[in-house]
Amino acid sequence: MQIRRNRWQPEGTTAEEAKKLPRLCVVTGTHGDELEGQYVCWLMNRAIAAHPEYLTGIVDIYPALNPLGVDTITRGIPRFDLDMNRIFPGDARGTTEEVIAAKIVADMAGASCVVDIHASNIFLREIPQVRVNVNTAEKLVPLAKTLNCDFIWVHAAATVLESTLAWSLNSIGTPCLVAEMGVGMRITKDYGEKMLAGLLNLAKTLGIWKGPVEKVTEPIVSTDGRVGFINANAAGIFIPEIEHWMSLRKGDLLGIVTDPVTGEVLEEVRSPSNGLVFTLREYPVVNPGSLLARILDVDSEAAKKAAAKSAKAAAEKAAQKKETTDKAAEPAAPKPKRAPCRRRAKAAAPEAAEVKQAQAPEAAKAPAAPAAEAKPAKAAPKRAAKRQTVKKEA
Repeated sequence: MQIRRNRWQPEGTTAEEAKKLPRLCVVTGTHGDELEGQYVCWLMNRAIAAHPEYLTGIVDIYPALNPLGVDTITRGIPRFDLDMNRIFPGDARGTTEEVIAAKIVADMAGASCVVDIHASNIFLREIPQVRVNVNTAEKLVPLAKTLNCDFIWVHAAATVLESTLAWSLNSIGTPCLVAEMGVGMRITKDYGEKMLAGLLNLAKTLGIWKGPVEKVTEPIVSTDGRVGFINANAAGIFIPEIEHWMSLRKGDLLGIVTDPVTGEVLEEVRSPSNGLVFTLREYPVVNPGSLLARILDVDSEAAKKAAAKSAKAAAEKAAQKKETTDKAAEPAAPKPKRAPCRRRAKAAAPEAAEVKQAQAPEAAKAPAAPAAEAKPAKAAPKRAAKRQTVKKEA
């Protein structure tokens, strides 16, 4: 098992100088079935490679903390049956997986910021978001706002979080943001490109990147009190009637749970409040208690403005996409006819001569039209007769 890191630093930097430079760590692949971060790492490497002169600090890129899991499409570490994000900070004298976790934490310790990129599992699709523990919100929310995500979810502490990479790094003073986006086993290009813009913006904020950056999204900052969970009450197939990040009113239809055996609608799932859908069920098979959606309550004025802004941006993007599609669907203009090639005309000339020559005897057999006045025929010039003879022989 080999965990690979790609380090970018200003050209000519010595080892001693590197220790004093600000450092950003881009981390993903902790869960082997979460692949959205692979695209982000690829984009980040290419962006830096295209303009290494903009680099004023260090960027460490870790595409796969769990490479065996990525290779085998396994969420945890294969053969150990362990979720890697539940064994941090590890133990340098412990079992194999604990030693690996301890070395990862030691390698990232002291960074200016670590961004731990996750995708959802195969069951849910997530809008790009940053999740921050309430205990570290004061320090992390300002950094999270630079990351170009639609909203920041400030959630309550839970025991299980104490064994994650983010908790372990934050507990030793290394800021770590957890980004969630997309769906398991897939890559969503739009989300990856959005995250790249955020990472470059964060790098510029930290003094690591001096190149131009895109204007980032102003996120909604949420709390647990403003996030609603919607679960299924029946077992069946869930058919959504809404899209991601759609604005809903209380009572709006989110989807239905159906029975494919009888054709019945077992449950109509409706929104419990006004809000925005930031998590939506992707895998259609559900049981009682299965999570169908998470809704961000937007009753506050600030949230309403942010939601309206986000909805407007989404509408503009959809209109632009439609315009591009319509242009692509238009029939191409007919190409103007080309003038005949001179060589082809010359090649065709002998054929034309043969046709004329073949028709000549037929014309000779036909009776001549009566002339108005009989005139004595003039003798053809000798030169013309000679030419005609040559033509016939040819």
